[in-house]
Amino acid sequence: MAKTIFEETGGTYVRQGDYNLPCLSLPTEKGSKPVGVWGQRHLRYLKQHRKVLYTNLLTSGKLNSYLADIDKQAEDMFLRLVEQIANREGVTEQLKAENQIEWVGRMNNIRSRAMEIVNAELIYS
Repeated sequence: MAKTIFEETGGTYVRQGDYNLPCLSLPTEKGSKPVGVWGQRHLRYLKQHRKVLYTNLLTSGKLNSYLADIDKQAEDMFLRLVEQIANREGVTEQLKAENQIEWVGRMNNIRSRAMEIVNAELIYS
């Protein structure tokens, strides 16, 4: 029997009942990095709204490194925004020492705003 193009390029088949199914696997990524909460949010966004990009990244073996990069960018942006907004609004360690309740409330507000900015700019775009 003549070899198929798949077999000529190094592919193999496995017999399942009456059918020969190709043995397929995704390429493995080298040195996979951990993906944090920002990367997981972006992954969920890709799966739901950008299916072609998700499939291309998955099949090329670049999904994990892409998500780790997005996660690092988002975390850096979030920390930078929190620091900048806190400095601009005068939320300091002195306020923390004098009135902890007010400091916590203002920092929570700042963190929420920074999170919304990161989500709009990086995660859900």
